[in-house]
Amino acid sequence: MVCAKISVMQDYLKITRNGLWNNNQALVALLGLCPLLAVTNNVVNAISLGLATTFVLIASNVTVSLFRKYIRKEVRIPIFVLLIASFVTIVDLIMQSFFYDMYLILGIFVPLIVTNCAILGRAEAFASKNSWDKSFVDGLMMGIGFTAVLVLLGAMREILGNGTLFDQADLLFGEFGTSLTITFFSDYQGSLIALLPPGAFIGLGLIVAFKNLIDSKQKTAQAAPIAHVAAKAQA
Repeated sequence: MVCAKISVMQDYLKITRNGLWNNNQALVALLGLCPLLAVTNNVVNAISLGLATTFVLIASNVTVSLFRKYIRKEVRIPIFVLLIASFVTIVDLIMQSFFYDMYLILGIFVPLIVTNCAILGRAEAFASKNSWDKSFVDGLMMGIGFTAVLVLLGAMREILGNGTLFDQADLLFGEFGTSLTITFFSDYQGSLIALLPPGAFIGLGLIVAFKNLIDSKQKTAQAAPIAHVAAKAQA
């Protein structure tokens, strides 16, 4: 019993690490780059799209996992797309009803969540082969990892482009959001390139390079003890 619980915990930890770091869909698989680069000119836009994508990831993963035994292999991809489209429609209607101004800003990128390869990829590669609880954790962690990249890139571009952080937060958080806006430079002229598509590509490239640098250092640190033992054995 104890061994089984430990094994389950290890599975959850592995899923968490994969979603947040090792297999982050935005940094490793480089999926979903269209919305990632298009709407991250500020943090609030990034949070909004990140939350919407996370909801769709979780809902589609759990649904696919629950019905995986009843879906024929020949038609699984069209069914997965229909399920994802259904959840995106729910998000779309909720945003129109309660966050209309934010919905107008995000525009076509909310419906385009349907075509996000990261969501379909998780449904096919993970949810269709695992239990609903593991699929839930996978969807949650993949969503958090994707959202984290969105927010980080959005923060970089907003600070460099406008000299602010959490500008227009009231569109997402209501009256409370007005107190969240931070202005770093009151007379800042702004950097236009940070707000344009080239700035998005440069920012994402820097984030990917930073992740690869950390991974490289970790591999070197892990390989050092093994090399030391091998050198001793040869001596």
